[in-house]
Amino acid sequence: MNLNRRHWLRLAAASFATAVLGMAALSESALAAEKLTIFAAASMKNALDAANTEWSKESGKETTVSYAASSALAKQIEGGAPADIFISADLAWMDYVAEKKLIKDDTRSNLLGNRIVLVAPKDQAKPADIKAGFDLAGLLGEGKLAMGEVKSVPAGKYGKAALEKLGVWPSVEAKVAGAESVRAALALVSRGEAPYGIVYKTDAAADTGVAVVGTFPEDSHPPIVYPIAILSASTSADAKAYLDFLKSAKAAPFFEKQGFTILK
Repeated sequence: MNLNRRHWLRLAAASFATAVLGMAALSESALAAEKLTIFAAASMKNALDAANTEWSKESGKETTVSYAASSALAKQIEGGAPADIFISADLAWMDYVAEKKLIKDDTRSNLLGNRIVLVAPKDQAKPADIKAGFDLAGLLGEGKLAMGEVKSVPAGKYGKAALEKLGVWPSVEAKVAGAESVRAALALVSRGEAPYGIVYKTDAAADTGVAVVGTFPEDSHPPIVYPIAILSASTSADAKAYLDFLKSAKAAPFFEKQGFTILK
């Protein structure tokens, strides 16, 4: 084979390899674009992971989820983070993104309800009678009360509201260990770093290291509502179908198993 021919064969092979790599990159890019991106409150992780597995099985479509405090997610959305769906653990943070025109208003609805509970490490849990004036400070002793940050994390805000309504907040305010999310607060109790914590009922169900020692009266805090909406920046053709799936009877058992209430 002459040198000229070898040269052209090498060029042809190199061009072919480049084309194959280019097609692979385009294919991966297309798949990434097709994947539905959800920003969801940290307390939804177990239930939503299970629901997403069923969604993928039925639709053949993939999802990727970013779990964090609703406050953090709302700020990320405001900052331009790419996502298709937002599920907040309270109405206030959904209102926040709605006011900035970052959701498609006609897709917004209330998806789930929840309860807040007092938890303790499982090996030292004793029932607590949660009522007006109950001695939470005495239960804590020298220990800390794990909660989500009371100024931003929904579970922390609900917890503070309940403690204020029950007349307990002034006695425990200095003992609060504020966490970046409700799951972070749960972990402090589960690891024994805090003797008590205020978390959602659904979080307590997801961690075998804690036990519920009391449930806060529903009238001691604003209703716990998880709204859902498609984000304005979403161009996903699957977002509406996914939202409808989460609101359907098929998805309900995944949420009910973790202790959520289905809102109609």
